[in-house]
Amino acid sequence: MKKIIAALTLLQASPALAAGAVASEYRWLTFIIFSSIIALTMLITWWASKRVKSTKDFYAAGNSISGLQNGWAIAGDYLSAASFLGIAGLISLYGYDGFMYSVGFLMGYIAVLLVIAEPCRNIGKYTLGDILAFRNDPKKARMIAALSTITVSIFYLTAQMVGGGVLVKTLIGIDYEVSVIAVGTLMLAYVVFGGMVATTYVQIVKAVLLVIASLVLVTLVWLPYGFSLPAFLQAVVDDPKVQAQVAKLLGNTASSMSTQELGQRFLEPGLFLKDPIDQISLGMALVFGTAGLPHILMRFFTVPNAQEARKSVVWAMAIIGGFYVLTLFLGFGAAMHVGPETIGSIDKGGNMAAPLLAQHLGGGENSLMGNFMLAFVAAVAFATIVAVVAGLVLASASAIAHDLYVNVLKDGKASQAQQMKAAKIASICVGLVAIFIGILAKGQNVAHLVGMAFAVAASSNLPAIFLTLYWRKCNTTGVVMGMLIGAGSAILLVLVSPNMTYPLKVLADANAVIASAPADLSQADDAALKKITKAKQDIAKYQGTSNNQPLTSMMGLEKPLFPLKNPGIISIPLGFLMVILFSLLTRDKRAEYLWEELYVRQNTGLHVEDVSH
Repeated sequence: MKKIIAALTLLQASPALAAGAVASEYRWLTFIIFSSIIALTMLITWWASKRVKSTKDFYAAGNSISGLQNGWAIAGDYLSAASFLGIAGLISLYGYDGFMYSVGFLMGYIAVLLVIAEPCRNIGKYTLGDILAFRNDPKKARMIAALSTITVSIFYLTAQMVGGGVLVKTLIGIDYEVSVIAVGTLMLAYVVFGGMVATTYVQIVKAVLLVIASLVLVTLVWLPYGFSLPAFLQAVVDDPKVQAQVAKLLGNTASSMSTQELGQRFLEPGLFLKDPIDQISLGMALVFGTAGLPHILMRFFTVPNAQEARKSVVWAMAIIGGFYVLTLFLGFGAAMHVGPETIGSIDKGGNMAAPLLAQHLGGGENSLMGNFMLAFVAAVAFATIVAVVAGLVLASASAIAHDLYVNVLKDGKASQAQQMKAAKIASICVGLVAIFIGILAKGQNVAHLVGMAFAVAASSNLPAIFLTLYWRKCNTTGVVMGMLIGAGSAILLVLVSPNMTYPLKVLADANAVIASAPADLSQADDAALKKITKAKQDIAKYQGTSNNQPLTSMMGLEKPLFPLKNPGIISIPLGFLMVILFSLLTRDKRAEYLWEELYVRQNTGLHVEDVSH
């Protein structure tokens, strides 16, 4: 049984699109659509490059982005491949349970709206380090904030780079390595030449395209039912493909159920999310991690004041919430029109559900319009990945250039020219590292990396930010130790969790598949043959291991020490506890002295432009 976080991270990490999704005779169409969207974003970058004249422009778009624009940009930053491809795919395979992920993603912005957006805009300038350095020891706070930002970003970046490489390789036919380099080159162009201005408008365009594509598909799916929700849901219940999928998921239990009961079960919880503790842990990571993601926090520095920061969160919640409602129709529509069996045969995570639905609604795999719609949906997904990667690179580059170089090494005494040079060099370095890691990760299961990103953000960044803003006694030692222990515990727990590969379990599962295989393989369907082939490959890979080299995970374990796939339920409270404990055990005159000023400024926004960095 798959656990909750594995599904989420697989969605984020790599939409593992199978070869052959686009027929070879239509690859030219896919290439044209991809090229058109890329050309549009490069035109935006060229326009933005003329507006980037200072570090304020590069890091924060000159504080010139309105609340509405920033809301769309936040939506573009947050609606990654998991949202468009993954959530729709989960719904198409598991029904109601897939929609629960949407709720988890969206609820994170409640925390952002209530406790983070306004005060961060009032006391910060460009980065997480700016927020923490206001009342804590500036150099220590910036160093630990930069370390956390880079850690979270690299985890997230690797997953997105792998996903982008696989997507381009599958739909255009370019080698994986070339695909990763193409993704990285585009992302570097956005960041280096256009900075936050280009990144913002690319994210806006991407979000608009994503919503338009979804609205078109939902209209085509819902139209035959007169836009009646009861009629649409009844069609889902009555669909034989849906009923067969539920029967497959329930196994022996399904034998005592009628076809109507099977269809109805698709609209009820429990087909996928079966471990309540892991679900709670995942929910905590999603809700609290969102409020601590560095590339999301940076977006609040692009608006002119705290009022616009609040507006941007409200707009983002409306756009993201509306989009997630659309995924319900996309998922159910794909289950009826394409079928869970077909979707799962192409990608076991269901990530091709929306593109395949587009292809079907356009006329099928042999039609020009069908392949046009598939290519457009896939190109939007590609733009989604590149936009998210650009935001992550900018967050990492700002941590390196602004926090470490300018404020730690140069003690804040760097000219505009030096700061801009440092920002662009840092961006290029981070981008090259992202490309290198993406190539190294070819064929690897990078699922757990996104789980780490959310867990570290929730266990390290959020406790430090929240207690710095709202607790008088919080100080530098508490922040540093809380972030180190919070992040360290999250990473360690993931490394000893079921996220890792345990060869003994892989072998046991493979032997079970072989044992249950029919004697005459000609009687097995395609899905069964794929499982048998994979099982044989796993046995061949691990069976020959010497007795002197035990079959263990990369941590030397034969089985997981920590039973949950997401560590949030442990690491998040631990992060908060460590900030509180070490703050109580130590004194920090700067943190005490500046508390009153921070309290007034975060609530009023007075003298925001006078923040000393």
